[in-house]
Amino acid sequence: MSAYAGRHVLVGGTGVTGAAVARALQVAGARVTVFDQKDSTALQTLAETGVGVLVDPAALPGDTDEVVVSPGFKPDHPLLAAPIAAGIEVYSEPELAWRLRPAGAAPWLAVTGTNGKTTTVTMLATILKAAGLRTLAVGNIGMPLIDAVLDPVGYDVLAVELSSYQLHWSSTLAPRAAALLNLADDHLSWHGDFAAYSAAKAKLWNFADTTAVGNADDALVAALLAKAPGRRVGFTLRAPAPGELGVVEDLLVDRAFTGDPSEAAAVGTIGDVRPPGAHNVANALAAAGLARAYGVAPEAVADGLATYLPEPHRNSVVLAGPDVTWVDDSKATNPHAAEASLRAYPRIVWIAGGQLKGVDIEPLVSAVADRLAGAVLLGADRGEVAEALRRHAPHVPVREVRRTDDGAMTEVVAAAAGLAHPGDTVLLAPAAASLDMFPSYAARGQAFAEAVEKLAAGG
Repeated sequence: MSAYAGRHVLVGGTGVTGAAVARALQVAGARVTVFDQKDSTALQTLAETGVGVLVDPAALPGDTDEVVVSPGFKPDHPLLAAPIAAGIEVYSEPELAWRLRPAGAAPWLAVTGTNGKTTTVTMLATILKAAGLRTLAVGNIGMPLIDAVLDPVGYDVLAVELSSYQLHWSSTLAPRAAALLNLADDHLSWHGDFAAYSAAKAKLWNFADTTAVGNADDALVAALLAKAPGRRVGFTLRAPAPGELGVVEDLLVDRAFTGDPSEAAAVGTIGDVRPPGAHNVANALAAAGLARAYGVAPEAVADGLATYLPEPHRNSVVLAGPDVTWVDDSKATNPHAAEASLRAYPRIVWIAGGQLKGVDIEPLVSAVADRLAGAVLLGADRGEVAEALRRHAPHVPVREVRRTDDGAMTEVVAAAAGLAHPGDTVLLAPAAASLDMFPSYAARGQAFAEAVEKLAAGG
C-alpha cells in the first residue's frame, strides 16, 4: 500500500506541475485538495477529476497531513505558517517525485546554481543519449519531473534541473551525483538573504552517497564543496589537479574519474562548446563531470558536447549583419548571468532592465563599463540601472524606453540601432526578470528577435 493512501495532501498552485502533482497523489491513494489565489480553468479542470478546490483560502484545513507547494510559495507565506508550526511537512514537487519513485527507478544526476542550469542539464542529457542511455532533461524544463519518474516506459537515468526554491522545500532527495555551478545574489526577496539562498543550493550535497561536483573557480562554491560529505570533484577553467576536470590548451580534460590520478582523459574541446563563452565551458565541464560520475565513457562525453544544440534565448545570435551583430540572451535574468554574457563580446550596446528582484546592479555595471558603447533600458527597475550607469559609466550614452506595451521592444531595438557602430554587438542581457512586461524571458527574447528582423527588413 502507498504511504500516501488515505492521507489528506494539499497542493499549492495549479500550473502544469501542480496538476501533475495532484494526479500522482490521486493515483497514490491520497485525498487531494488544491489551493490557489484565484479561480481558473485549470482549477476547475482539476475539480472535475474529484480533487478538492480552495480559492484564496484564509487558512488551510485543520485535517491536513502534508502540503506540496509550487515555487510561488515563499517560506514566510501566511498560509504555511500554521502547518509548519504544527509540524506538518511542507515540500516541493521534486521531493514528492523522489518519495514516489518506484522500485528500480532511474537515478538522478542533478544540476543547480545561480546561472547555467538549463544549459548544463540539456548538455548532460545530450551526453547521456550519446552514450546510448534512455534519459530525459527534466525539472524546470519539459515534462514535469514527477511524470518522468512515474512514466511506465522508464529511463536509465534522469538529468534533473533544480532551483533554490525547490531545494528549500526538499529534505530526502539524494541524487547519484549533483553539480553546483556558481553562486551569486539572486532570489533574495524569496529566500530572505544570501545565506539562506546558498544553504538551499547546497542541500543537493547533503548525502554521503552523492558525488558532489562543484565549481572550483567560484570561491563560494568551493567553500561549500569542501564540506560536502560524499566524494568531491571540482571543475575549473585552468589545468586540472588530480580529482578535477579542467582545461589544457583547447582540450576539456578529466583527472577525476580515470581511476589513476596521474592520468587524464580528453572529454571534448573548447571548440565543441556552444553557446560560446567561458561560462559555458564551465557548464560543459560540469555536465562532463556528472556524466563521468555515472560511468559514461570519455568518448561519449565528447560526442555529446559536439552534437549539443543550445536552448533558445541563451546567447543566441539573432542576426549577424555586415556591421552589427544582434544577440539574444534574455535568459540572463540576474547580474551574474548578464556579466558572463557581456564578457563574451568586446564592445556592446547593452539592452537591460526589468525586475531586479532586490539584487544590486552596481557591481555589474562597474565591472563591464569599459565594454559598453551604449545602453538601452526598459522595464520596472530601469531607473536603478540608469543610476548605476551614471555613477560607473558616465561616458556611456543611455536611452530609456518608458512604454510597456507590445511595441516597446520595437522602440528598444530602434534605439539600440541608433547607438551601435560597425563592429558592435547589440546584446539583450537584461540582468533582470521579465514579468513586469512579458509573460516569460522567452517571450521577451522572442519580441527582441521579431523586432530585429523587422528592423533588418526595413520595417
